[in-house]
Amino acid sequence: MKIFCVGRNYVAHAKELGNDVPDEPVIFMKPKSALLQPHTPFYYPEFTNELHYEAELVLRVSKNGKYIPEKHACKYYNGITIGIDFTARDVQDELKKKGLPWEKAKAWDNSAAVGKWVDIKPEPVSKQADRNFYLFKNNEMVQQGNTSLMIFNFDQIIAHISNYFSLNIGDLIFTGTPAGVGECVVGDELHGYIEKDKLLELTVK
Repeated sequence: MKIFCVGRNYVAHAKELGNDVPDEPVIFMKPKSALLQPHTPFYYPEFTNELHYEAELVLRVSKNGKYIPEKHACKYYNGITIGIDFTARDVQDELKKKGLPWEKAKAWDNSAAVGKWVDIKPEPVSKQADRNFYLFKNNEMVQQGNTSLMIFNFDQIIAHISNYFSLNIGDLIFTGTPAGVGECVVGDELHGYIEKDKLLELTVK
């Protein structure tokens, strides 16, 4: 199982971090050990003093594929949920200054949390309804996103990734975070929603 992540997929988020808006999907990966298992506590990592939440929609790959045409990409995922790509922002900033990869800031154990899965039909993006999603921290909404605001839609992401990596059943794709990323501390309660359905609950310990 592989975890693919898309960076800078919302214009407002790219701008809030001072990044250029990309002209193709920015892809990075997390290892299998990054996935926070169900009913496993999430602990604030010892190596950072600036832990950030990044809420995103996550796709579940349902079919093996390579070099997938965009028009067929909707057939390769069958589930969606909300997830959090936890980021050690201070570590990432130092790595960026040195021109080094981000793995230590993004891909550490349990850095990828996902909620309950919702089954979806294999429909082209043009026929999919806009999806709103939200992240609440301590009952206050801190992030709000909608699929219509994505720079690259689900099918474009699938097609692009498959040009470089084989997709396999069970792979996960974090599709990018909207504006509003911010810091969380021990004791914070994070709740993730797609529309009115609460799919993710997590307490930072």
